[in-house]
Amino acid sequence: MPRETAVYTHGHHESVLRSHRWRTAANSAAYLLPELAAGQDVLDVGCGPGTITADLAALVAPGTVTAVDAEAGVLDKAREAAASAGADNVRFAVADVHALDFPDDSFDVVHAHQVLQHVGDPVGALRELRRVCRPGGVVAVRDADYGAFAWFPAVSGLEDWQELYRRVARANGGEPDAGRRLVSWARQAGFADGAVTATASAWCFADPGERAWWSGLWADRTTASGYAGVAVGGGHATAEGLAELARAWREWGAAEDAWFLVPHGEILCRA
Repeated sequence: MPRETAVYTHGHHESVLRSHRWRTAANSAAYLLPELAAGQDVLDVGCGPGTITADLAALVAPGTVTAVDAEAGVLDKAREAAASAGADNVRFAVADVHALDFPDDSFDVVHAHQVLQHVGDPVGALRELRRVCRPGGVVAVRDADYGAFAWFPAVSGLEDWQELYRRVARANGGEPDAGRRLVSWARQAGFADGAVTATASAWCFADPGERAWWSGLWADRTTASGYAGVAVGGGHATAEGLAELARAWREWGAAEDAWFLVPHGEILCRA
């Protein structure tokens, strides 16, 4: 995607893909699953390494899934995921969510997971998702809400991490609290009130394995991912300050009673 329309703060460091590869249709698109049926054509926007894509392909076969992402390199990971799952009904393309290279009314289902928080014009992106969705089809969008993250215990440093991440993401042109804004953006994009169903769901990390995984990947993201480069390059933080925030993540993950909540907004929009 052109720089003025895409603001993917995280980049594709291994710590980021570690998180993305964990995602499945069950844990990240459950609100959409009742809408899926064999034979549908699905567009998966911002597919990343393709684990959700492969699940969607199994659910709509012999229909097709077209998986698109702004980053050509990550599509290689998605191809590997599809091949590993035996999903031969997936095709791949590099695409700009603001200007999709598909005709009007191309897909029965248009899906975007954790995309709108990273784009410069989320309303314009939703209009484009609507354009390529067939009449009677559904546009499905899910985004986290960083301002609503909650955790225990109150380790010194995690509130600083939360504030810094939101500041960096906004300076980079995105909206980290996208989850709470999805209904508003859908209305601005032209979806009628009765055409939008809003729900919410969450990821919760609480057992020892989950805590170690979640804290470890965020500690690594904070110091080594694209986000770290944007934070330091933009004058928002120093490398030493990021190392302290990573230490806070690991301290939280080591607590025996640690708990972390990641809430998401979800919308199903009828075309």
